[in-house]
Amino acid sequence: MKHLIRRILNRLFHIFDFEMPVRFGSLRRVTPISRSFGIDRGNPIDRYYIESFLEKHRHDIRGRVLEAGGYVNYTKQFGDNRVTQGDILYPKDGHPDGTIIGDLATGRGVPLDVFDCLILTQVFPFIYDLRAAVLNSYRSLKEGGVLLATLPGISQICRYDMEQWGDYWRFTDISTRQLFGDVFQSENVTVEVYGNVLVACAFLHGLPSREFTRQELDYIDPDYQLSITVRAVKAPKNGSVLSDSGKTG
Repeated sequence: MKHLIRRILNRLFHIFDFEMPVRFGSLRRVTPISRSFGIDRGNPIDRYYIESFLEKHRHDIRGRVLEAGGYVNYTKQFGDNRVTQGDILYPKDGHPDGTIIGDLATGRGVPLDVFDCLILTQVFPFIYDLRAAVLNSYRSLKEGGVLLATLPGISQICRYDMEQWGDYWRFTDISTRQLFGDVFQSENVTVEVYGNVLVACAFLHGLPSREFTRQELDYIDPDYQLSITVRAVKAPKNGSVLSDSGKTG
């Protein structure tokens, strides 16, 4: 009987040129399914993109590497035997794995010209003075060193970080190119975007990546930028730039 009624309604909507109402199902709610980005249900969708980006550029993770402390140690996960020293940056005492206590906004405690690679995943939205943070990241790299950074586009507020030090920013590809290009020079910066309307809605509800196919996750719609990635190289004084393959060009 329900199927018959639905067929009749479909026919009526078609005759009168109306669209059938969207059936939201379990998503028709004003609170999210998970407020923890899906961590309690599996790997968050944004982490799928972050880890895909780091896998793509894993050969940049070499020599002395500085990574911001937090969700996971990506230096160990992607650095293999190329890393000679891995440091963990934390803005204040208390992180169990922290080896450097420093502030990217002021530069306090961050060594200059010593790192071959920086891994800063989801760090910049929690720093108010963005340009200073990018500039101090640049200064901490050796010539030819590479910054691998990820930024949120479409995202909920991270309540923990909001209360610890503030959650200030969301980004687009154009703002990201401008921000990092002003410091590293645009020819040394590569920006990519990930996401589409399906995964953006799912991410806001806190659904994990395992609930979607690779085809759904990997479809990119530039109007729905869930994650934004940056590869930025500190150009050597001789003008050669380290390419994505790890060779100078």
